[in-house]
Amino acid sequence: MKVLVTGANGHVGYGVCKALVAHGHDVRASIRSAGDAAKAAPLRALGIDDIVGLDVRTFDPFVEACRGVDALIHVAATYAMHLTTPSETQAMLRDSTEGAANAVRAAARAGVTKVVLTSSVATLPRVRPDAEPVTEADWASDLAVPYFRAKTEGERAAWKAAEETGIKLVTILPGAVGGPDFHRRTPTLTMIENIMLGAMRFGAPNTNTAYVDVRDVAAAHVLAAERDVAGRFIITNDHAPGMRELSLLMHWSDATIPTAPVVLPDFVMSAGPALDWLRSSLLRTPRMVSSELVATMRGKVTKVSNARAKAELGWNQTVGLDRSLAETMAAIRALRRREGHRRVI
Repeated sequence: MKVLVTGANGHVGYGVCKALVAHGHDVRASIRSAGDAAKAAPLRALGIDDIVGLDVRTFDPFVEACRGVDALIHVAATYAMHLTTPSETQAMLRDSTEGAANAVRAAARAGVTKVVLTSSVATLPRVRPDAEPVTEADWASDLAVPYFRAKTEGERAAWKAAEETGIKLVTILPGAVGGPDFHRRTPTLTMIENIMLGAMRFGAPNTNTAYVDVRDVAAAHVLAAERDVAGRFIITNDHAPGMRELSLLMHWSDATIPTAPVVLPDFVMSAGPALDWLRSSLLRTPRMVSSELVATMRGKVTKVSNARAKAELGWNQTVGLDRSLAETMAAIRALRRREGHRRVI
């Protein structure tokens, strides 16, 4: 099967390309600039020579990129949790909504019969701790966080285009994606790096995250492309760890990493943006916490069911949380060495 993968140099995109090659599929990989040798090099190392440059917001070039392929896996999107200007927010929204709609419409125009779209559990509602787990039938209504809005509106734009074109669409909703084989940071990787640097040495926020390893996410995309399925599929580990639990697991893997001694009370979350600014200044890592994010998270948890993915897609988690975190940390250390940090951690 010939598969076009957009965003192929990102963490998930590269993982999908690697998994497709391992399964014997022929991959066409798109990145923003095919002439960027540094971004193309990891893909070429996988044996992928069909690399095209593509801005997913441009329709006609997207159609040409889709010609001659059997399936499109659309991963490309902006993943950012702390934006400082309205123009950055609008750019992320455009990347998500226009990119998703273009993916479906371009595939239909080129005669591609199936599109697999990388969405996110950010499109699902957070709930009270005693609530039932949410499923693929649920959609988030609190879209104050720009990234949550971008992913939700992007996926809805894809479903609208699929209805209008008749194309078969599958959307994959992963949690926070960890694991190795990344070439630049994502907010999830920055969160893990911050814990390594001691960001939770005084306590952890009272919240949790739906986590999944990149290899399991990639496997879900391959299954979605190969099998006769459609619809939404939640791809997360069975258990969504709390932030203190993450720090404990990381400490057990490496005793030099400070653990969060306590879970901080909810009222402390209101100071989250200020504390995040201080942490960013001291550790020289990107900002991550906004007032909108705090308001969305306070008093609620991520609680999702991956039952449909297991039953209909045939997917199962294969990489344990402890192993994934250990290998993520090793990859972060290697990245910091390449960047020349004096503190490798």
